[in-house]
Amino acid sequence: MLSVGVDIGGTFTDVVCRDAEGRLSYFKLPTTRKDESLAVLQAVEQIVREQGHPASAISRFGHGTTVATNAVLERRGARIGLLTTAGFRDVLEIGRQMRHQMYDILLKPETPGFLAPGERRIEVRERVDAKGEVIEPLNEDDVRTAARRLVELGVEAIAICFLFSFRNPAHERRAREIIESEFPQVFVGVSHEVDPAFREYERTVVTAFDAYVKPVIDRYLSRLERGLATAGVGAPLQVVQSRGGLMVSPIARRRPVRLFLSGPAAGVIGAKIAGATAGVTDLITVDIGGTSCDIALISQGKALVRADGLVDGYPVRVPMVDVNSIGSGGGSIAWLDSAGGLRVGPKSAGSEPGPACYGRGGELPTVTDASVLLGYIDPGYFAGGTLSLQPALAERAIREHIAEPLGMSVHEAALGIHRVLNAQMAEGIRLVSIRQGLDPRLFALLPLGGGGGVHATALASDLAIDRIVVPRFPGVLAAAGLLAAPVEHEVSAAFGRALTGLPIREVRASLDVLDAQAQALMSQEAIGASPVTTQYYADVCYIGQAYTIEVPLRLGEAAPLEKLYEDFLELHARIYGHSTRTPARVVNLRSVLQAGGFDRLEENAYVPAAGKPVKGTRSILVAGQREFVPAAVLDRAAMPIGFTFAGPAVIEQSDTTTLIEPGWDGSVDDAGNVILVRNREVKHG
Repeated sequence: MLSVGVDIGGTFTDVVCRDAEGRLSYFKLPTTRKDESLAVLQAVEQIVREQGHPASAISRFGHGTTVATNAVLERRGARIGLLTTAGFRDVLEIGRQMRHQMYDILLKPETPGFLAPGERRIEVRERVDAKGEVIEPLNEDDVRTAARRLVELGVEAIAICFLFSFRNPAHERRAREIIESEFPQVFVGVSHEVDPAFREYERTVVTAFDAYVKPVIDRYLSRLERGLATAGVGAPLQVVQSRGGLMVSPIARRRPVRLFLSGPAAGVIGAKIAGATAGVTDLITVDIGGTSCDIALISQGKALVRADGLVDGYPVRVPMVDVNSIGSGGGSIAWLDSAGGLRVGPKSAGSEPGPACYGRGGELPTVTDASVLLGYIDPGYFAGGTLSLQPALAERAIREHIAEPLGMSVHEAALGIHRVLNAQMAEGIRLVSIRQGLDPRLFALLPLGGGGGVHATALASDLAIDRIVVPRFPGVLAAAGLLAAPVEHEVSAAFGRALTGLPIREVRASLDVLDAQAQALMSQEAIGASPVTTQYYADVCYIGQAYTIEVPLRLGEAAPLEKLYEDFLELHARIYGHSTRTPARVVNLRSVLQAGGFDRLEENAYVPAAGKPVKGTRSILVAGQREFVPAAVLDRAAMPIGFTFAGPAVIEQSDTTTLIEPGWDGSVDDAGNVILVRNREVKHG
């Protein structure tokens, strides 16, 4: 039986297959941007050819997708309408009146009004108070009239967000029933299911986003399900959520807003397991693909999870792995701003047409073009030799658009592109680590993605990180993480009680309700005899404080609520630098059920391939060097356990390339990981 993980990126689709003996095989395919599912089906065809098994032998199929995120970034979501309580139609556009760019001369909206412009936001007469008591009954005629008007305006989906529906959802439920009975072709999302918590703006935003991506996700996953079934794959399609767990496609179609940052979450799972094989539990992961750079932090063997996140700068209150995504990747386009300053990204050449060196019509310079000219990438061995690059096209693009306008050589310009990109990514790492009150120097760096290894030593040097763990197959680690991810379902609800004097039985009663809801979702999964584990969390803040911290709630311990308070104080001190023993309250409760999952990516011990680990030498240009210097070119597959080397060097493998700058020493550990350590000269020089 075969297990397959497919992760779609902006440039490449990564595929990993594990056979019955636990052996892994992997490859990359160009992402089919017009229809991402086509690349997935192409992957199935290639697996069938290479493995010699029919598609019916695939017993597990995990999928990471950027479809939901890209629908927002590229404004390709559905045309939606929004129903609100009378008097609250403009919450989506008013927002919090907070501006991140306070001193810009030309102000731009910082709320997602594009989701539902004014004519598609309609008020409904109804009112529930903060205790959940009905003040004004739902006017059902208002619902019918509003829905009819929105359908006339061509909406595909309707989001319903009534005031205090998280206390009493009866009005939202009835409004949905009316719309679904009269307009069954329209998708409907209700806020008490999407985000049952207070804060009207945030709840409205995430409910609107859920409706915005629901038709897109439904069409994509339905199309993919049909394609897999036609190909003979009998395994259920499982999609990774932003929190890192898998769920079957039918549930994903009902809860699409939980697919934001789907692929990066799988990468963090793979990185956590790879780090454990190297004996490292504190990691900063840098997942660099063709379009973006996704940065996350793993502390004491656990990925940090946030109760909310940002997508395209807008708040999305969905639990997600704490990933900082920036528009920096191999396909990021280098350009000059109006003042003549060199900029890199966020716009990307993607896979179509791709960087100039791809020879597919791209004319603008990218980071990959710079990497080719600097000697980091072998033009004849890119993506395992599946794509032959053309250095002459890369040189022309950089010369015309960057070097000549700035009056510098092509190689100086290429090096400048790398230095700008590295500075952007280093700042992103500082945000993820220091924002959590954690010193990045105390962590090891783990690069993954097709471009992670190219930038690893430069980033580590900038951040004064002394150790880098390069896993065995970093270029496809996110796809491998899909094979190890557990099935997971999370349900939350508003609670709103002070901790002081709170009876534990009331907490347990609320959690029992959440458990039942999560178990109903888990019952739809094909988990077989896998045991189900349950974890509880509480969103806690000081009384009078506006924002919360998610704190584990350990009911199995003595005095669990006292322990919850102490843990809250500790987290508050770490994140904000201070804490005080003043009363706190529980704002939300959360139940998380998990089943299955693995603590290893493959079963077999590392065995190097036959051949010599040193393939030859190649001249490269790195920061701090005036001229090209000779670098050893190493074959990753043939590097035995205990093999040592020193930079400058380039490690080549079919899924990625790793650049080792001068001042770094490397070795291969027992698990086949490459461990890079800064030498003393660099540390104290």
